[in-house]
Amino acid sequence: MNRNTTKREILQPRAKSAGSPPQLAAFNTHWCGVPILPGEPTQPCPELLTEEEAIRYLRLDTIEIRNPADTLRRYREQGMLRGTQVSKRIMYRRIELDRLLERLTERDPR
Repeated sequence: MNRNTTKREILQPRAKSAGSPPQLAAFNTHWCGVPILPGEPTQPCPELLTEEEAIRYLRLDTIEIRNPADTLRRYREQGMLRGTQVSKRIMYRRIELDRLLERLTERDPR
């Protein structure tokens, strides 16, 4: 990716060349080297995420579960995810969410 690449080019598929499969310029997890949160509006992913941002980051909002916040709480209670208390709120470090994904993949690879 070069300095002249725009955000729109990153999030949209490149044009197909004859006989080649479509390719994405960069999967929508990074924009100019900075991770982004899935969904709309597109925004950079902070190092410390709120519960709502963590749900979006893990894409729990895209699957049919009744309460994604309960899923985060269950992962914390099972010791699979560490939260960070900031004042009266539980926040999630992005690295901890990535570690959770690694643990889930190791436990049940598909």
